[in-house]
Amino acid sequence: MQFQVTAIEFDFDGALHPMSDVEIQEVYEEYIGTMWEADDGDDLVEEITSASGWCIKSIDYLNVLS
Repeated sequence: MQFQVTAIEFDFDGALHPMSDVEIQEVYEEYIGTMWEADDGDDLVEEITSASGWCIKSIDYLNVLS
């Protein structure tokens, strides 16, 4: 199935160095609006966590029907 990320909140608490607001915004901009292929919502979270290197606190997405 295809999913489009509409909102996402990453857990930056474990960052090795403090991140600036600009760095945090850049991470969000990289993922909001993106399309992902995944089996379900849980798999989507795993895919994005693996790609980004950040745990996800919350996520909103659309299931894109083809």
